[in-house]
Amino acid sequence: MFYAPDILQTLILPEEESQHCVQVLRATVGQEILITDGVGHLYRARITNPHRKHCEVEIIATEHPEPLHEGYVHIAIAPTKNMDRLEWLVEKATEMGVDEITPLLCRHSERKTLNEERLRKIMVAAAKQSLKTTFPTLNPLTRFDDFVRSVQADDRLIAHCMTQEEADELQIQAAYKPTTEKNAIWQLIHRGNSVIVMIGPEGDFSPEEIKQAIQHQYVPCSLGKARLRTETAGLFACNTAILLNS
Repeated sequence: MFYAPDILQTLILPEEESQHCVQVLRATVGQEILITDGVGHLYRARITNPHRKHCEVEIIATEHPEPLHEGYVHIAIAPTKNMDRLEWLVEKATEMGVDEITPLLCRHSERKTLNEERLRKIMVAAAKQSLKTTFPTLNPLTRFDDFVRSVQADDRLIAHCMTQEEADELQIQAAYKPTTEKNAIWQLIHRGNSVIVMIGPEGDFSPEEIKQAIQHQYVPCSLGKARLRTETAGLFACNTAILLNS
């Protein structure tokens, strides 16, 4: 499958896609291919001019595949110090069907810059490989304060590692069940709802960030008993939300 966001207007594949189609796959005149615009449309097309820089096509049919899951899944995650791990998360979450990813700049963040262009290329490649016709949204690196104040969802969750004793000292017991156990993520996501799950950096969210999130109606959630790496936690949350909406 090829990605061409303006295919209906141009009837020409972008240069990189043209090169892959003509030089790598050896496509010829009359050959049929699949093209998506990344916003939910799948086009069946026939090649009319297999040029390696601007491959021309004609549209034969248009399809509108059904969404792969209900609701809307948004993962907001602090970038890892090792970029390979964040890139892995973006790739795998895209394959699973995440709708939106926001990199978060938190108090304990060790990485404060991103190569957004590279991340978008990874996302596009993963979406194409897994035959997605609706690509996720990748937002720029966003300050934690700005995110919790401005982004809305039906189910708003924050995954953190704070113990009950620490929570008591900070007087945020309201974040927990009467049993003193944090709510499991699978108990807090409601089918068909939009959901945001925030995942903190290697040093976790600061106590002030957790309190601020709770003040903005975020509910602390548990991802289980195991201590997970940041990128593993993000993928676990993504997979759980999508499974509950499948």
